[in-house]
Amino acid sequence: MRVRLVDPPAYTPPYDHALAAALVRAGAEVELSTSHPTYDAPAPNGFAVSEDFYRRSMARSRSTHARRAYKLAEHLPDMLRHRRDGGRSVDVVHYQWLTLEALDAALLVRDAARVFTSHNVLRRGAGALREQGARRMVAACDATIVHTKAGAEEIVTRYGADPARVRTIPHGAFDYLASQPRELPLPPELAAVDGPVILCFGVLRPYKGVDVPIEAFDGIEGAELWIVGRPWMDVEPLRAAAARAGGTVRFVDRFVAENELPAYFRRADVVALPYRDIDQSGVLYTALAFGKAIVASSIGGFAEVADDHGALVPVPPGDPAALRAALTGLVSDPVARAAQEARAAAAAAGPYSWDEAARLTLALYEEVAGR
Repeated sequence: MRVRLVDPPAYTPPYDHALAAALVRAGAEVELSTSHPTYDAPAPNGFAVSEDFYRRSMARSRSTHARRAYKLAEHLPDMLRHRRDGGRSVDVVHYQWLTLEALDAALLVRDAARVFTSHNVLRRGAGALREQGARRMVAACDATIVHTKAGAEEIVTRYGADPARVRTIPHGAFDYLASQPRELPLPPELAAVDGPVILCFGVLRPYKGVDVPIEAFDGIEGAELWIVGRPWMDVEPLRAAAARAGGTVRFVDRFVAENELPAYFRRADVVALPYRDIDQSGVLYTALAFGKAIVASSIGGFAEVADDHGALVPVPPGDPAALRAALTGLVSDPVARAAQEARAAAAAAGPYSWDEAARLTLALYEEVAGR
């Protein structure tokens, strides 16, 4: 089976690389067609990478505004070239992300079967253009992959996908992050912490509900709350709330590179995901890969990880009291925490392994190619 994975904006290199490597292990011949990422991507493992998109935009350092302007100018020629050449010599073209779905749905390859993964279906956002783009993509492709049962229901009822052409294939746990050759240690002030640590990790955005654990943290004895990630929102209200909370709340409000990340997850006793709205999250699959005890909002795919595998403790979204109770129970009870860690590790090695994702994906490829 010859496969081309397509991610023009290089939006999720870790996902692309992990899936490509797993497909190769399963016997496929894979090429990733993408653009040069803005940060270090994992090294290719058995598959080819072609930086076919936005070659001038990403050729050298530019400001964000300049890069967007260049990408806009390059987008249509790149997609037309992809439509002409991207399906040659492959059986399946698998789209991960497209920059302008409403336009790009008309510019897909013609010479191969077409599969589309709709990431984060529940957070696609409103607006006629987004709706139109999603509808055009699912109509233009031979099959659509989603990561959760909630996403499958949404893409059928909201975007009109044919249920017979929708497959739920879970996101894989990011196990490569736990086996990097050059991990960096924690900053000294964090390495010196002696006591339980509750970790909130990832880009700070309002929908992630970081204010909830700050409120919940008032009353959790002896622990620290670490909020780690680049802010895409005003963090001053969070800092003010943290100053009012009992105990120590630490902010590492910057981008954390992959070789820094393991130290934070290894040190954490509990990972908190208090999101208000989500389908699935890379932070969840990172926490599973590190075998951590996890407390998460009972929404979207988070609820499925709890219900189907017991691999996290679910709490109602936006409920500080329920979050406080769940966090306290894990922080104060090593036996309960160890049990959750074991369930997380088992889920990462089994239903959320990349080999399982590749097995299900390859079966879908064979189905659509056979049509």
